[in-house]
Amino acid sequence: MSTVLLDTEDLGEAEAVVSANYSKMQFGAAADQRTHTRVVRSTLGAMAFDELRYDYDFDFEGDPIDGIVLCRVKSGVVMHQQPGAGADVCQSGTATAVGRREGVPFSGAVHEGRFDTALIDRGLLNSVAATAFRLGTPKPVKLTAGMPVSPQANDQLLKAFDYVMCDVVTNPDAAQSPLVAGTVARHLAASMLVAFPNNALLEPTIEDRRDSTPLLLRRAIGFIDDNAHNDISLADIAEAVHLTPRAVQYMFRKHRNSTPTAYLREVRLHHARRELLGADRMRTTVNQIAARWGFFHAGRFAVAYREMYGESPHVTLRNSQ
Repeated sequence: MSTVLLDTEDLGEAEAVVSANYSKMQFGAAADQRTHTRVVRSTLGAMAFDELRYDYDFDFEGDPIDGIVLCRVKSGVVMHQQPGAGADVCQSGTATAVGRREGVPFSGAVHEGRFDTALIDRGLLNSVAATAFRLGTPKPVKLTAGMPVSPQANDQLLKAFDYVMCDVVTNPDAAQSPLVAGTVARHLAASMLVAFPNNALLEPTIEDRRDSTPLLLRRAIGFIDDNAHNDISLADIAEAVHLTPRAVQYMFRKHRNSTPTAYLREVRLHHARRELLGADRMRTTVNQIAARWGFFHAGRFAVAYREMYGESPHVTLRNSQ
């Protein structure tokens, strides 16, 4: 469900509302402009997604922001930077990460911009990846630049972002599912790590390989089996068996030729099938059950279900008792 947070020509009001929802901001615009600002917000779990429209030119300064603003420029131009780093200039069809450096203020300028944004919790990056250990303590995963590494990476990130904005956030079944909210948040975080330069260490270390034993694999599988109904991440699985996320990934790849997240999807798929078999088809839909188990892409759910069980989920529901 969308809410109009702001629709005004009052620059002071625009500054106040944006400050309340991002960080303390100061806007500066020429006095002879018509300063129309519109902000429409949608939410999915704890995540906020905004459609912002600025029909004027202005510059801005902002205090450090708690999260990272993933921004998709739909039209116009935005320039932003943080002290000690170069400016990122973004035009239509570009993704960028605003406020990527924690605890550092930011500034920039907008030229008649229209944007889609998602406020990404910095901790989500740690939930889908990890860094090298220093004295036994992992460093936080960080983005090291605010622009994608290539045009292809930019396009892939926008594809994921647009799907979430246009198809998931607007889907009432998905919007009510905590598992979908968590899955989408981590999906966007993982997509950002693919698109933007970062300090995550993706390949397993010698220690990770040494820790990947069958006993620990069984414990990881048991944790997933017992918690598939909860919003768990790769980091949660790793913490449960006292390993790094890389070690868990390597362990599943070595012993099962799979990944921990793929196994989690299999378990949730099994639970979805059990619900479909016992559901009242007059009161329940496939999409409702899929969303309840964290599947936010109906088409991919149907494909995975057919591959696993040899029939479509709609057939299962139609034949349910």
